Amino acid sequence: MSESKTGLFLPLRVVFGTLIGNGFLIVGTLFWATVALLFGWIGPRGRFISWVARVWSRGVLFFSGVRVMPAFETPLDREGQYVFMANHRSLFDIPALLTTLPGETRFLAKKSLFQIPILGWALEMGGFVTIDRKDLGTARDSFSDAVAELENAGVSVLVFPEGTRSQSEDLLPFKRGGFLLALKSGLAIVPVGIAGSARVQPKKSFVIRPGVLRVNYGSPLSVQDFGVSRKRELIRAVRERIEQLIAKGSP
Repeated sequence: MSESKTGLFLPLRVVFGTLIGNGFLIVGTLFWATVALLFGWIGPRGRFISWVARVWSRGVLFFSGVRVMPAFETPLDREGQYVFMANHRSLFDIPALLTTLPGETRFLAKKSLFQIPILGWALEMGGFVTIDRKDLGTARDSFSDAVAELENAGVSVLVFPEGTRSQSEDLLPFKRGGFLLALKSGLAIVPVGIAGSARVQPKKSFVIRPGVLRVNYGSPLSVQDFGVSRKRELIRAVRERIEQLIAKGSP
C-alpha cells in the first residue's frame, strides 16, 4: 500500500472507530443493560449479568476496532478468588479487563454509575459494589458489603487503586480501600498492567483510535506476607509490579 493510501486509511479508521464505537457505547449499553435488568434474576446472583458484561465488552471492542492481547505470568485458577488491581487511563480498560479476567469477577464502581437509569439498576442487581468516596461512613459500609459479597458469592473483585483515570503516564497515588479489602478477605492480589488504552481513547476524549491493548496479569501476591501493619509496603509492592507490567506491554 502506498504512503498516500496508508495516510488516508488511518484517519478513516479513526472516523469509523469513533462513530461506530461511540454508537455502540450508547445503543449497545442501553440494550444490554436492559437485557441484564430483565433477566438478571436468572441463576445465582450476578452470573447472568457477568455474562452480559462480557458480551457487551466484546461488542465495544469489536465495533471500535480494538484488539486485546492478554498475557499471564502464571496460570490463574478460574475457580479461585483474587483481588485484581489494575491501572486506569481509559474507558477501554473496563472492556479489556472484562473480556480477559479469569472466572467470575465483580468490580468496585463509583457511585455516579449507579445513578444512571437502567445501567445503575443492572449493576446493583449484579452484585457490583458502589463506592462513595465523599462519604467515609458509606465507603466503609461499601467495603464491608464487598467482603460479604466475596464470601457469599465466591467471586473475585476488580479494583482500580488509583480511584480514577489518570491523564498522564504516571500512576496516581493509590487509595488504601482495595488493599484493606484484600487484607480483610485474605485474598491474594493480582497486579494487572494495561498498556495502550490511553492511545485508543484518553480521558475526556470522544475520539476512538482503533489499535491494540495489552493486558498483562502478574503473579498473585499473598497479603499474608504483609498484614495490616505492613500495609504501606504492600501498596508499594503492588504499585511497582503494576509499573513493571505496564512497561512490558508498552512499545
